[in-house]
Amino acid sequence: MTPKRLVLIGGGHAHMVTLANLHHFTEKGYEVTVIQPSDYHYYSGMGPGMLGGTYHPDDIRFATRKVVESKGGRFIKDKAVTIDPDGQIVYLQDSQEEICYDVLSCNAGSYVPRDTISTESSAIFTAKPIESLLKAQKKILALSQDKPIHVAVVGGGPSSIEIAGNVQQLGKWNDIHEPRITIYAGRTLLAGKPAKIRKLARASLTRRGVRIVEGTYVETIEPGRITLKDGTSHPADIIFPAVGVKPSPIFGKSGLPVGPDGGLLVNHQLQSTKYPNIFGGGDCIYFKPQPLDKVGVYAVRQNPILYHNLMATLEDQELQSFEPGGSYLLIYNLGNNEGIFCKWFLIFGGGLAFKIKDYIDKKFITAFQAMERDIPS
Repeated sequence: MTPKRLVLIGGGHAHMVTLANLHHFTEKGYEVTVIQPSDYHYYSGMGPGMLGGTYHPDDIRFATRKVVESKGGRFIKDKAVTIDPDGQIVYLQDSQEEICYDVLSCNAGSYVPRDTISTESSAIFTAKPIESLLKAQKKILALSQDKPIHVAVVGGGPSSIEIAGNVQQLGKWNDIHEPRITIYAGRTLLAGKPAKIRKLARASLTRRGVRIVEGTYVETIEPGRITLKDGTSHPADIIFPAVGVKPSPIFGKSGLPVGPDGGLLVNHQLQSTKYPNIFGGGDCIYFKPQPLDKVGVYAVRQNPILYHNLMATLEDQELQSFEPGGSYLLIYNLGNNEGIFCKWFLIFGGGLAFKIKDYIDKKFITAFQAMERDIPS
């Protein structure tokens, strides 16, 4: 009898518990395949800190390939580009191999839209994939040896303030000319966030020399230059488009039901509304019962439900429902060992906020990195 096949697209936050328990699948005779473009999964919550030099790349990543293979699974270093839900096949970007499945789980992540970028450039860096922030760090350090450079951050959301603040830290903590940083925030900085958060972010960044441009949007991004809708043009040696994220386009390309944002449309059990053997979690899904913010806390909360439901589907058992839960903690890393803490009505900024975030993030990533240390060399 042919063993049932479980395929995971992506080893991100929503798949962490499943990866930690992968041996429970393989010990029961199920074939498990994990598809991911990199041997490692980087924890996005610590990405800006890596950019600023607070963390080393090894501090914020999880050795997906090593863990998968140690637990009896197969790891494929490639990108999944389309799914045939009727034939139950995943197609890859760099290989002709067809990856067949009985149960599929998608944690394919999200991407930063590049609509305003006129041409590709080695000086334009999006916040995802997280590895691009490490490339940006090296580029900034190299260019800033001889003279100050202009760094432009496009967008006014949380990602923008974290990138700008950590670029400022990078310049301060290293023997280089400190970059001239500008946030092109669109209508206003942190639109839709509480007034106190906006005030704290603005105060921290402007005190440290970050310029904030509001009331106009970016028209085009080209190598070395930002052009705004008001007609003005500004130099930019390094550019970070940080205009929010969209779910992976794989689901729309594959003809699967998607939500308004293009994410895989899933029900309370985190299954596709049309194909019950396809599941998903994290930024790549659209939760039909209620829209969810693109924040990592939901992926973390989805972990045990996905693990249970994947095993239950393989074994024809009852599924569990995912409940998003109530209010969640938000802490922004502004660099310079400063942060902004927000939970319910409690909002404050400064060093304590950063220390709390640093503690929580390290505890999260260390728990999963412990799996690597348990693997015999």
